[in-house]
Amino acid sequence: MADIMQQIEMAYPKFSKGQKLIAAYIREHFDKAAFMTAAKLGTTVGVSESTVVRFATEIGYDGYPQLQRALKEIVRNRLTSVQRMEVTNDRLWGSDVLGKVLRMDMDTIRRTLEETDREAFYEAVAQIMDAKKIYIMGIRSAASLAGFLYYYFNHIFEDVRNMDTASSSMIFEQMLRLDSGDVFIGISFPRYSKRTLKAATYAKSCGAKVIAITDSHSAPLAQLADYVLVAKSDIASFVDSVVAPLSLINALIVAIGLEKKEEIAETYDKLEHIWGEYGVYQHNGDQEGRDEDV
Repeated sequence: MADIMQQIEMAYPKFSKGQKLIAAYIREHFDKAAFMTAAKLGTTVGVSESTVVRFATEIGYDGYPQLQRALKEIVRNRLTSVQRMEVTNDRLWGSDVLGKVLRMDMDTIRRTLEETDREAFYEAVAQIMDAKKIYIMGIRSAASLAGFLYYYFNHIFEDVRNMDTASSSMIFEQMLRLDSGDVFIGISFPRYSKRTLKAATYAKSCGAKVIAITDSHSAPLAQLADYVLVAKSDIASFVDSVVAPLSLINALIVAIGLEKKEEIAETYDKLEHIWGEYGVYQHNGDQEGRDEDV
């Protein structure tokens, strides 16, 4: 689906007077409209709630909630961190922040469960298992997701690389021997990283399969990926919520683990021996001080 602003422009000539008022408000104040109910938006511009709902269907949405989600995508993609703090201040200030944020995270997991393509998920699992080398890349807030995925994949597969993203030249140097038997897993959420997209484009040109873990099928990374795994995210002030993406990655690891359970059992049996031999973990009741974080 096209950007909501483009949809409004295309439909504008046939709008009623009330719908034109809605369109004008969204153009100027999309950051505020994204978090208004249909009734609140109607009151703000001086039209009925039903006019707002009809406006949503007029520009191609199933209803107002879908239009609202499209506006939230714009907020997440276009606003700076400072602007996002200003936008979410009204949502959270003076409220039960703990409850509000946890409910937002619960909603993103629910929407992820509803929208993730099961076929694409299991095809991605099969592709990863057949890969000669696995390249994982995530920048900024996605770096923690990439690190989590790499930690477990490194226990499962022989050749896994978590890309060092300090500089563009370093990224491509690490991909020097990437070829058609490999898989590139790109993790990207708004605001989307250009470096992740460039690396995925290069991987695609080398014949590697590209798996995108991102927030929608319209995301830049999804446009060139062979498999798209959608995980919804939301914003709470300047913070990107990665709860649903992490849950999706967890499911990916578990699905592969079930397929390779005998090999993984051998790996962890060996690791447990090493951890015990060298005192990696501190157990309750142990008297000795620890020199490793658990």
